Amino acid sequence: MPQIKKLGPLLEPTNHYFESTAVLNPGIWQDGDTIHVFYRALDQNNDSSIGYAKLNGPTTVVERWDKPILHRDYDYEQRGVEDPRITKIENTFYMTYVAHDGKNAQTAYATSSDLKQFEKKGIISAQVTYQEAEDLFQEQKLKDEYKFFASYYEDEAGQDVLLWHKDLFFFPRKINNHYVLAHRVLPDIQLAFFDTFKQLGTKTFWVNHLKNLQQFVLLESKHWFETRNIGGGCIPIETDAGWLFIFHSVESRNAGRVYHACAALLDKENPLHVLGRLHEPLFSPTEEWEISGEVSNVVFPTGTAQFGDTLYIYYGAADKRIAVAQVSISELVAEMLDPSKHHVCYNC
Repeated sequence: MPQIKKLGPLLEPTNHYFESTAVLNPGIWQDGDTIHVFYRALDQNNDSSIGYAKLNGPTTVVERWDKPILHRDYDYEQRGVEDPRITKIENTFYMTYVAHDGKNAQTAYATSSDLKQFEKKGIISAQVTYQEAEDLFQEQKLKDEYKFFASYYEDEAGQDVLLWHKDLFFFPRKINNHYVLAHRVLPDIQLAFFDTFKQLGTKTFWVNHLKNLQQFVLLESKHWFETRNIGGGCIPIETDAGWLFIFHSVESRNAGRVYHACAALLDKENPLHVLGRLHEPLFSPTEEWEISGEVSNVVFPTGTAQFGDTLYIYYGAADKRIAVAQVSISELVAEMLDPSKHHVCYNC
Protein backbone atom coordinates (compact mmCIF):
# COMPACT_ATOMS: atom_id res chain seq x y z
CA MET A 1 0.00 0.00 0.00
CA PRO A 2 1.21 3.55 -0.69
CA GLN A 3 2.23 5.52 2.35
CA ILE A 4 -0.32 8.06 3.56
CA LYS A 5 0.87 11.01 5.62
CA LYS A 6 -1.80 12.82 7.61
CA LEU A 7 -1.06 16.52 8.03
CA GLY A 8 -3.74 17.23 10.61
CA PRO A 9 -6.66 19.67 10.72
CA LEU A 10 -6.67 22.55 8.26
CA LEU A 11 -9.84 24.43 9.23
CA GLU A 12 -11.77 24.40 12.51
CA PRO A 13 -15.12 25.95 13.49
CA THR A 14 -14.99 29.65 14.40
CA ASN A 15 -17.13 32.11 16.34
CA HIS A 16 -18.81 33.28 13.14
CA TYR A 17 -22.53 32.53 13.31
CA PHE A 18 -22.65 30.31 10.23
CA GLU A 19 -19.78 27.97 11.17
CA SER A 20 -19.83 27.83 14.96
CA THR A 21 -20.64 24.10 15.14
CA ALA A 22 -18.61 22.49 12.38
CA VAL A 23 -16.77 22.89 9.07
CA LEU A 24 -16.38 19.87 6.82
CA ASN A 25 -16.44 18.19 3.39
CA PRO A 26 -14.74 20.80 1.18
CA GLY A 27 -14.83 21.15 -2.58
CA ILE A 28 -11.41 22.16 -3.93
CA TRP A 29 -10.27 24.08 -6.97
CA GLN A 30 -6.56 24.49 -7.65
CA ASP A 31 -5.07 27.35 -9.67
CA GLY A 32 -1.30 26.90 -9.58
CA ASP A 33 -0.16 27.40 -6.01
CA THR A 34 -3.55 28.85 -5.01
CA ILE A 35 -6.15 26.51 -3.54
CA HIS A 36 -9.78 27.62 -3.32
CA VAL A 37 -11.69 25.83 -0.56
CA PHE A 38 -15.50 25.73 -0.55
CA TYR A 39 -16.78 23.93 2.51
CA ARG A 40 -19.89 22.95 4.40
CA ALA A 41 -20.38 25.24 7.39
CA LEU A 42 -22.78 24.30 10.19
CA ASP A 43 -24.38 26.81 12.56
CA GLN A 44 -25.72 26.22 16.08
CA ASN A 45 -29.10 25.14 14.68
CA ASN A 46 -27.43 22.52 12.46
CA ASP A 47 -28.37 24.49 9.35
CA SER A 48 -25.66 24.63 6.75
CA SER A 49 -24.25 27.07 4.22
CA ILE A 50 -21.06 27.07 2.16
CA GLY A 51 -18.01 28.91 3.42
CA TYR A 52 -14.85 29.93 1.59
CA ALA A 53 -11.12 29.98 2.32
CA LYS A 54 -8.02 30.41 0.17
CA LEU A 55 -4.69 28.63 0.59
CA ASN A 56 -1.20 29.47 -0.64
CA GLY A 57 0.23 26.05 -1.29
CA PRO A 58 -1.45 22.95 0.07
CA THR A 59 -1.90 23.96 3.72
CA THR A 60 -1.28 27.68 4.35
CA VAL A 61 -4.52 29.61 4.91
CA VAL A 62 -4.21 33.18 3.59
CA GLU A 63 -7.87 34.18 3.40
CA ARG A 64 -11.10 33.08 5.04
CA TRP A 65 -14.47 34.74 4.67
CA ASP A 66 -16.50 35.74 7.71
CA LYS A 67 -19.78 35.06 5.89
CA PRO A 68 -20.99 32.30 3.56
CA ILE A 69 -20.24 32.40 -0.14
CA LEU A 70 -23.44 30.39 -0.78
CA HIS A 71 -26.58 30.88 1.32
CA ARG A 72 -29.88 29.03 1.72
CA ASP A 73 -32.18 30.85 -0.70
CA TYR A 74 -34.97 28.48 -1.71
CA ASP A 75 -37.50 26.23 0.00
CA TYR A 76 -35.75 23.10 -1.24
CA GLU A 77 -32.58 24.17 0.62
CA GLN A 78 -34.10 25.79 3.68
CA ARG A 79 -32.14 23.57 6.09
CA GLY A 80 -28.92 23.28 4.18
CA VAL A 81 -26.64 23.83 1.24
CA GLU A 82 -23.76 21.47 1.86
CA ASP A 83 -20.97 19.18 0.66
CA PRO A 84 -19.92 21.16 -2.43
CA ARG A 85 -17.83 19.66 -5.23
CA ILE A 86 -16.40 21.96 -7.87
CA THR A 87 -14.83 21.52 -11.27
CA LYS A 88 -14.25 23.50 -14.44
CA ILE A 89 -15.54 22.36 -17.81
CA GLU A 90 -14.27 24.51 -20.66
CA ASN A 91 -14.68 28.10 -19.37
CA THR A 92 -17.29 27.56 -16.67
CA PHE A 93 -16.98 26.48 -13.04
CA TYR A 94 -19.65 24.02 -11.90
CA MET A 95 -20.40 23.57 -8.22
CA THR A 96 -22.74 20.78 -7.17
CA TYR A 97 -24.11 20.73 -3.64
CA VAL A 98 -26.66 18.89 -1.53
CA ALA A 99 -29.85 20.88 -0.95
CA HIS A 100 -31.71 19.83 2.19
CA ASP A 101 -35.22 20.97 3.08
CA GLY A 102 -35.45 19.08 6.36
CA LYS A 103 -36.87 15.97 4.73
CA ASN A 104 -35.39 15.49 1.29
CA ALA A 105 -31.72 15.50 0.33
CA GLN A 106 -31.38 16.43 -3.32
CA THR A 107 -28.52 17.82 -5.38
CA ALA A 108 -28.46 21.22 -7.05
CA TYR A 109 -25.76 23.11 -8.89
CA ALA A 110 -24.46 26.62 -9.44
CA THR A 111 -22.12 28.12 -12.03
CA SER A 112 -19.47 30.81 -11.93
CA SER A 113 -16.91 32.45 -14.16
CA ASP A 114 -14.72 33.85 -11.35
CA LEU A 115 -15.27 31.67 -8.23
CA LYS A 116 -16.68 34.71 -6.42
CA GLN A 117 -20.21 35.05 -7.75
CA PHE A 118 -22.28 31.91 -8.28
CA GLU A 119 -25.58 31.62 -10.10
CA LYS A 120 -27.83 28.87 -8.80
CA LYS A 121 -29.31 26.70 -11.54
CA GLY A 122 -31.65 24.50 -9.51
CA ILE A 123 -32.04 20.81 -8.71
CA ILE A 124 -30.42 18.27 -11.01
CA SER A 125 -30.93 15.04 -9.06
CA ALA A 126 -33.75 12.56 -9.59
CA GLN A 127 -37.00 14.01 -8.27
CA VAL A 128 -38.74 10.68 -7.92
CA THR A 129 -40.09 9.05 -4.78
CA TYR A 130 -38.58 5.88 -3.43
CA GLN A 131 -41.78 4.08 -4.35
CA GLU A 132 -41.34 5.18 -7.95
CA ALA A 133 -37.69 4.17 -7.82
CA GLU A 134 -38.55 0.74 -6.39
CA ASP A 135 -40.88 0.12 -9.32
CA LEU A 136 -38.06 1.02 -11.72
CA PHE A 137 -35.59 -1.22 -9.85
CA GLN A 138 -37.88 -4.28 -9.78
CA GLU A 139 -37.40 -5.17 -13.43
CA GLN A 140 -33.60 -5.13 -13.12
CA LYS A 141 -31.02 -7.46 -11.65
CA LEU A 142 -30.19 -5.17 -8.76
CA LYS A 143 -29.25 -6.58 -5.37
CA ASP A 144 -31.64 -6.53 -2.42
CA GLU A 145 -29.83 -3.64 -0.74
CA TYR A 146 -31.43 -1.18 -3.18
CA LYS A 147 -34.84 -2.16 -1.78
CA PHE A 148 -33.50 -2.14 1.75
CA PHE A 149 -32.41 1.49 1.52
CA ALA A 150 -35.73 2.43 -0.11
CA SER A 151 -37.62 0.91 2.81
CA TYR A 152 -35.24 2.52 5.31
CA TYR A 153 -35.83 6.06 4.06
CA GLU A 154 -39.57 5.53 3.62
CA ASP A 155 -39.78 4.38 7.24
CA GLU A 156 -37.69 7.33 8.39
CA ALA A 157 -39.32 10.14 6.40
CA GLY A 158 -42.58 8.83 4.95
CA GLN A 159 -43.82 7.24 1.74
CA ASP A 160 -43.50 10.49 -0.18
CA VAL A 161 -39.79 10.98 0.54
CA LEU A 162 -37.74 11.56 -2.59
CA LEU A 163 -34.83 9.38 -3.62
CA TRP A 164 -31.86 10.24 -1.38
CA HIS A 165 -29.61 11.32 -4.23
CA LYS A 166 -26.20 12.63 -3.14
CA ASP A 167 -22.51 12.63 -4.12
CA LEU A 168 -23.24 14.06 -7.57
CA PHE A 169 -20.34 15.70 -9.38
CA PHE A 170 -19.05 16.16 -12.90
CA PHE A 171 -15.98 14.80 -14.63
CA PRO A 172 -13.79 17.74 -15.75
CA ARG A 173 -14.19 17.09 -19.47
CA LYS A 174 -16.48 15.43 -21.95
CA ILE A 175 -15.81 11.79 -22.76
CA ASN A 176 -16.82 10.61 -26.23
CA ASN A 177 -18.79 13.85 -26.68
CA HIS A 178 -20.86 13.29 -23.52
CA TYR A 179 -20.75 15.00 -20.16
CA VAL A 180 -20.22 12.50 -17.35
CA LEU A 181 -21.78 12.65 -13.90
CA ALA A 182 -20.83 10.47 -10.94
CA HIS A 183 -23.66 9.92 -8.48
CA ARG A 184 -24.84 7.64 -5.71
CA VAL A 185 -28.07 5.75 -5.40
CA LEU A 186 -27.48 3.67 -2.31
CA PRO A 187 -25.67 1.38 -1.90
CA ASP A 188 -23.42 1.77 -5.00
CA ILE A 189 -21.71 4.43 -7.13
CA GLN A 190 -23.09 4.99 -10.62
CA LEU A 191 -22.25 7.11 -13.67
CA ALA A 192 -24.69 9.02 -15.89
CA PHE A 193 -23.94 10.35 -19.37
CA PHE A 194 -25.77 13.37 -20.76
CA ASP A 195 -25.66 15.86 -23.62
CA THR A 196 -27.00 19.09 -22.05
CA PHE A 197 -27.34 20.30 -18.50
CA LYS A 198 -31.03 20.95 -19.09
CA GLN A 199 -31.53 17.19 -19.31
CA LEU A 200 -30.56 16.77 -15.68
CA GLY A 201 -33.47 18.91 -14.54
CA THR A 202 -36.06 16.68 -16.17
CA LYS A 203 -37.82 13.72 -14.59
CA THR A 204 -37.81 11.90 -17.93
CA PHE A 205 -34.01 11.77 -18.02
CA TRP A 206 -33.75 10.24 -14.57
CA VAL A 207 -36.62 7.77 -15.04
CA ASN A 208 -34.92 6.46 -18.17
CA HIS A 209 -31.61 6.29 -16.34
CA LEU A 210 -32.97 4.58 -13.22
CA LYS A 211 -34.85 1.92 -15.14
CA ASN A 212 -31.49 0.94 -16.67
CA LEU A 213 -29.40 1.62 -13.58
CA GLN A 214 -27.71 -1.79 -13.54
CA GLN A 215 -25.88 -0.83 -16.76
CA PHE A 216 -24.33 2.23 -15.13
CA VAL A 217 -23.10 0.86 -11.81
CA LEU A 218 -19.45 1.90 -11.51
CA LEU A 219 -18.45 0.38 -8.18
CA GLU A 220 -20.14 -2.00 -5.77
CA SER A 221 -19.34 -2.72 -2.15
CA LYS A 222 -16.91 -5.65 -2.13
CA HIS A 223 -14.61 -5.42 0.88
CA TRP A 224 -14.76 -5.56 4.67
CA PHE A 225 -14.59 -1.77 4.94
CA GLU A 226 -17.53 -1.30 2.54
CA THR A 227 -20.15 -3.41 4.29
CA ARG A 228 -22.87 -0.76 4.40
CA ASN A 229 -22.34 1.29 1.24
CA ILE A 230 -19.93 3.31 -0.85
CA GLY A 231 -20.25 6.82 -2.32
CA GLY A 232 -18.42 9.37 -4.40
CA GLY A 233 -15.66 11.54 -3.06
CA CYS A 234 -13.38 13.81 -5.08
CA ILE A 235 -13.56 15.10 -8.64
CA PRO A 236 -11.82 12.45 -10.80
CA ILE A 237 -8.20 13.23 -11.64
CA GLU A 238 -6.97 12.45 -15.15
CA THR A 239 -3.59 10.70 -15.12
CA ASP A 240 -1.68 8.98 -17.92
CA ALA A 241 -2.91 5.65 -16.58
CA GLY A 242 -6.58 6.61 -16.21
CA TRP A 243 -8.99 8.52 -14.02
CA LEU A 244 -7.93 8.45 -10.36
CA PHE A 245 -11.19 8.18 -8.46
CA ILE A 246 -11.11 8.83 -4.70
CA PHE A 247 -14.31 7.76 -2.94
CA HIS A 248 -15.59 6.87 0.51
CA SER A 249 -16.95 3.70 2.05
CA VAL A 250 -19.03 2.99 5.12
CA GLU A 251 -18.35 0.00 7.34
CA SER A 252 -21.18 -1.27 9.55
CA ARG A 253 -20.29 -2.07 13.15
CA ASN A 254 -22.49 -2.67 16.17
CA ALA A 255 -20.80 0.27 17.86
CA GLY A 256 -21.56 2.57 14.91
CA ARG A 257 -20.55 3.26 11.33
CA VAL A 258 -16.95 3.86 10.28
CA TYR A 259 -16.14 5.93 7.18
CA HIS A 260 -13.01 5.19 5.14
CA ALA A 261 -11.26 6.80 2.16
CA CYS A 262 -10.82 4.51 -0.86
CA ALA A 263 -9.48 4.67 -4.43
CA ALA A 264 -10.07 3.18 -7.89
CA LEU A 265 -8.60 3.73 -11.35
CA LEU A 266 -10.97 4.12 -14.32
CA ASP A 267 -10.36 3.87 -18.06
CA LYS A 268 -9.93 7.34 -19.59
CA GLU A 269 -12.32 6.81 -22.50
CA ASN A 270 -14.68 4.32 -20.86
CA PRO A 271 -14.87 5.26 -17.18
CA LEU A 272 -17.31 2.43 -16.44
CA HIS A 273 -14.33 0.12 -16.99
CA VAL A 274 -12.46 -0.18 -13.70
CA LEU A 275 -8.74 -0.79 -14.28
CA GLY A 276 -7.81 -1.24 -10.64
CA ARG A 277 -8.99 -0.74 -7.10
CA LEU A 278 -7.48 -0.67 -3.63
CA HIS A 279 -8.41 -3.68 -1.53
CA GLU A 280 -7.66 -1.95 1.75
CA PRO A 281 -8.69 1.59 2.71
CA LEU A 282 -6.51 4.42 1.44
CA PHE A 283 -6.85 5.75 4.97
CA SER A 284 -9.19 5.36 7.92
CA PRO A 285 -10.09 7.28 11.09
CA THR A 286 -7.18 6.72 13.45
CA GLU A 287 -6.40 10.17 14.84
CA GLU A 288 -8.27 11.94 17.63
CA TRP A 289 -9.65 14.59 15.25
CA GLU A 290 -11.08 11.81 13.04
CA ILE A 291 -12.47 9.68 15.83
CA SER A 292 -14.22 12.33 17.95
CA GLY A 293 -16.48 15.10 16.63
CA GLU A 294 -20.06 15.66 15.56
CA VAL A 295 -20.07 12.12 14.13
CA SER A 296 -17.47 9.66 15.35
CA ASN A 297 -15.06 7.73 13.13
CA VAL A 298 -15.36 9.64 9.87
CA VAL A 299 -12.90 10.48 7.13
CA PHE A 300 -14.83 11.80 4.13
CA PRO A 301 -12.66 12.80 1.13
CA THR A 302 -14.15 15.48 -1.13
CA GLY A 303 -11.32 17.43 -2.80
CA THR A 304 -7.74 17.19 -4.01
CA ALA A 305 -4.77 19.30 -5.10
CA GLN A 306 -1.59 18.19 -6.87
CA PHE A 307 1.95 19.44 -6.31
CA GLY A 308 4.30 17.39 -8.45
CA ASP A 309 3.75 13.72 -7.70
CA THR A 310 2.14 14.49 -4.36
CA LEU A 311 -1.63 14.39 -4.07
CA TYR A 312 -3.19 16.31 -1.20
CA ILE A 313 -6.57 14.97 -0.15
CA TYR A 314 -8.92 17.29 1.75
CA TYR A 315 -11.53 15.60 3.86
CA GLY A 316 -14.14 16.03 6.55
CA ALA A 317 -12.88 14.64 9.86
CA ALA A 318 -15.51 13.39 12.31
CA ASP A 319 -17.97 15.85 10.69
CA LYS A 320 -16.33 18.59 12.77
CA ARG A 321 -13.29 19.95 10.94
CA ILE A 322 -11.39 19.80 7.66
CA ALA A 323 -8.12 17.88 7.52
CA VAL A 324 -5.49 17.04 4.89
CA ALA A 325 -3.57 13.90 3.95
CA GLN A 326 -0.93 13.36 1.28
CA VAL A 327 0.10 10.42 -0.90
CA SER A 328 2.27 9.76 -3.94
CA ILE A 329 0.15 9.62 -7.10
CA SER A 330 2.56 7.29 -8.88
CA GLU A 331 2.69 4.89 -5.94
CA LEU A 332 -1.09 4.90 -5.63
CA VAL A 333 -1.61 4.21 -9.33
CA ALA A 334 1.08 1.50 -9.33
CA GLU A 335 -0.62 -0.25 -6.42
CA MET A 336 -3.93 -0.39 -8.28
CA LEU A 337 -2.28 -1.64 -11.49
CA ASP A 338 -0.23 -4.32 -9.73
CA PRO A 339 -1.28 -7.61 -11.48
CA SER A 340 -0.76 -9.58 -8.29
CA LYS A 341 -3.62 -7.64 -6.65
CA HIS A 342 -6.15 -8.06 -9.46
CA HIS A 343 -7.27 -11.54 -8.46
CA VAL A 344 -9.38 -10.02 -5.69
CA CYS A 345 -10.81 -7.17 -7.76
CA TYR A 346 -14.37 -7.98 -8.77
CA ASN A 347 -14.80 -5.21 -11.30
CA CYS A 348 -11.33 -4.77 -12.87
